[in-house]
Amino acid sequence: MDSPINQPRLQNPIVRGFAPDPSVCRVGNEFFLVNSTFAYFPGVPIRRSTNLSDWELIGHCLTSKSQLRLDNAPVACGIYAPTLRHHNGRFYMITTNVTGGGNFVVTADDIHGPWSDPTWIAIDSIDPSLFWDDDGKCYITVNGTNIRQAEINPDTGEVLSELKPIWAGTGGRYPEGPHLFKRDGMYYLTIAEGGTEYAHMQTLARSSSPWGPFEPCPHNPILSHRSLLHDFQAIGHADFFDDPAGNWWAVCLGIRPTGYPSTHCLGRETFLVPVVWNEDGWPVLGEEGRVPLSIDLPAVSVEKSSRTYNLSDGKIGLEWFFLRHPIEQNYLLDGKTLTLTGSPDGLGSLGSPTWLGIPQSSHDSEFVVVCSATVDETSEAGLSVFQNDKHRVELYFQAQQVCLRVTVGDLSVVKSSVPVETTQGKLIVKTKPLAYEFYFDNGTEHLLGTVESKYLSTEVAGGFTGAMLGAYAYSESGDSKLTVSEIRYVKIEQKGS
Repeated sequence: MDSPINQPRLQNPIVRGFAPDPSVCRVGNEFFLVNSTFAYFPGVPIRRSTNLSDWELIGHCLTSKSQLRLDNAPVACGIYAPTLRHHNGRFYMITTNVTGGGNFVVTADDIHGPWSDPTWIAIDSIDPSLFWDDDGKCYITVNGTNIRQAEINPDTGEVLSELKPIWAGTGGRYPEGPHLFKRDGMYYLTIAEGGTEYAHMQTLARSSSPWGPFEPCPHNPILSHRSLLHDFQAIGHADFFDDPAGNWWAVCLGIRPTGYPSTHCLGRETFLVPVVWNEDGWPVLGEEGRVPLSIDLPAVSVEKSSRTYNLSDGKIGLEWFFLRHPIEQNYLLDGKTLTLTGSPDGLGSLGSPTWLGIPQSSHDSEFVVVCSATVDETSEAGLSVFQNDKHRVELYFQAQQVCLRVTVGDLSVVKSSVPVETTQGKLIVKTKPLAYEFYFDNGTEHLLGTVESKYLSTEVAGGFTGAMLGAYAYSESGDSKLTVSEIRYVKIEQKGS
């Protein structure tokens, strides 16, 4: 495959940690990628690349309450499956807020924003995608028992035709994530089937008309790892695009489970797959329908073995998320110090807890919060590993002690606690493929306990997100504070981790 990509050996996944439902559009020599964010804020991160290997986070599509309502949204609700497209000099991002209004479009003339307030579309479904035909007509394609489609005006939200079923898929359950695109005069419809678990797969059909009838690809599923002993599982929800040299690619989601029986904590991640077209005009993805561990690309570069995220540059970076909408006065950034003021909404609520987190993106990593706390017997502040409100671990200061609490479903247990002279030091979690290790360091590192990672996995916790590493403060009266001088996340190993 001839390629302009100036990078040697790309390692999958290309976006690690919680980064599901990928969609890519190309503008000139630049590629832009978006992902689902569910009940996290801000919504729909935007990443930019010129080589398909390095993806820089440059902003978010949804950065205000007027764009993104998340009131009382469970973590697995909120924003589902965005699609990003570019037409006539304007960017369009279409998605579904399943707990706040349904399907909508936001637009921007510049990928960095500002992005508009939502234009709502009166179609009851999820996973919307946009396609402009050569005659200027725009189509919305959505999921359902059958994949359905209508002509719309994406600038006004007006539905211009009947919503019609166009393809039922190949028989797998939950046909979803549809994308319609055109190549050499033919219309291709690609969808995910089988559910977004281990039976996930990508299928495809084509037609001479955007309305069908659609002829299934003779080698469906075109992408799947079902029943394979492979490092990557639950592969599907793909989006196709080309590069400036005419090569084709797809991004898809997948997971990297560990242990036996297999579980995964990192959430659904974004993978890249090369696409070639056979002589009959059908796409062949990756290694005969499998996602490659790595992709050979020309030129030479050195892969980073670790990366550190911190707050030491005097600002909260784009990679950090809040749970639902933050109460802004509870986050005070003064120079290189961040002070979190406790909220009466705890991490087990559906409110607005004082919490700041980043996706866990490696099985082997270390997350460190250098901090001091002002707490009493009724308040707490510290570090959290968070999968959802009922599956989480906190390492926290309370009164004159450091405690380790584990919550799994309806069971919440303080696993250990130790007295401390001062409520300051380093709170540390070391992530391993099968366990989390929790430490308090006040000059000497003390192990408070370990927690099997399976209890924070999607297989146990349910939902669609991944584990998040964060700092938090809780108090019914607002008296607790966590003053953070540094937060850092270091991936011990990048390759294969």
